[in-house]
Amino acid sequence: MSVNVSYVMRETLSNLRRNVSMASAALLTVAVSLTLVGGALLVKRAVDRATVQWKGNVELSIFMNAGASQAEIEAVKRQLADMQPELVKTAPYLGKQEALDEFRQIFANEPDIKESLGIDDIPTSFRVVPAAAEQTKLIGERFNNTAGVFRVSYAQEEVEALVAVTNFLQVMLWGVAAVLLGAASLLILNTIRMAIFARRREVAVMKLVGATNWFIRIPFMLEGLLQGFLGAAAAYGIVWIGRAVIYNRVVEAESDVALFKQFLVTPSDVAATGLLLLVVGVLVGTVGSALAVRRFLDV
Repeated sequence: MSVNVSYVMRETLSNLRRNVSMASAALLTVAVSLTLVGGALLVKRAVDRATVQWKGNVELSIFMNAGASQAEIEAVKRQLADMQPELVKTAPYLGKQEALDEFRQIFANEPDIKESLGIDDIPTSFRVVPAAAEQTKLIGERFNNTAGVFRVSYAQEEVEALVAVTNFLQVMLWGVAAVLLGAASLLILNTIRMAIFARRREVAVMKLVGATNWFIRIPFMLEGLLQGFLGAAAAYGIVWIGRAVIYNRVVEAESDVALFKQFLVTPSDVAATGLLLLVVGVLVGTVGSALAVRRFLDV
């Protein structure tokens, strides 16, 4: 028995009309489940974006002795240059005047401290930005006993805590997204299976009059595809609106929530997530329908 396109479309729409409650339940399940998945993926993307900024702002300072010779300064500069770009991203050198200007700017409101050092007393330094935050300690240890180096300064404990926390957040959010996606698949499959179970007698009659398995299966699969697509589209819309609301609130907020601006995702991030939701919705709806109807084809 050949499959007629007009018959498939007509049967699919007829099934949807006759089973509005089941179809609505499947669509709502897809929408809610994929909204949670989309939210988890966007939160992960936001954490990734903030992590890149945090790690990109990590730096260590190599302070030279106040009386360090030019040869010693050049030796450190060459050593840092040899580390680029594998270990070191940038390593600008602050001469005495630049270091003094920075010192006076930091203590601008404390005149006694501001004028306590002259240009001959201020140490020069290299401000090193590692290629990766995890490499901060490795770079610092290479200069601990270098000639002319007074001290290597970096917040070792803070850097290690930052790396540990961001790695944990990324793993946790991947896990949440995977669990939600698995739950969404099971919910959609069970909802579609219930809808098909209500029409099991129709399937049995069609088998008895000679309909092939694919002739029976395709309308159900198309129905699942439509439910999955519409549910995913609804989830896409909810995620897009939610992102827009949060973005506007954070952008318009005062400086006390400025930290949250590092977590903002771009429209392209939402579009990519929405496209993934549509693909997942269509696949889960179609495959779920095919699997759900299979048990009723053995008459």
